[in-house]
Amino acid sequence: MRKGILEYCVLSIINRAEVYPTEILKELKEAKILTVEGTIYPLLTRLKNGGMLSYRWKESHSGPPRKYYTITDAGKTFLAELDLGWTELESAVNSITLKNSMIHEKSN
Repeated sequence: MRKGILEYCVLSIINRAEVYPTEILKELKEAKILTVEGTIYPLLTRLKNGGMLSYRWKESHSGPPRKYYTITDAGKTFLAELDLGWTELESAVNSITLKNSMIHEKSN
């Protein structure tokens, strides 16, 4: 489940703008989704090999060229499917957990 959510978050970040992996890691960390380079790079490679992402090399002022990722049309289509799946999952979980809240309130 975490793998799917991480994929969803990464595609959502890249959908907004061309990004360098360090920027992705920073945003995930700020959102309290702790991820390391050893997780993010294989995920980016898998998404690229699956046609969801593309990349280009950009010169860096502070070192070697960097790979910047963008989402492809196939990636945007897949992201839309993930958006729908997330909305459905959120609704299902809320329908169950809100019943717990109502039961707890009635017992007080």
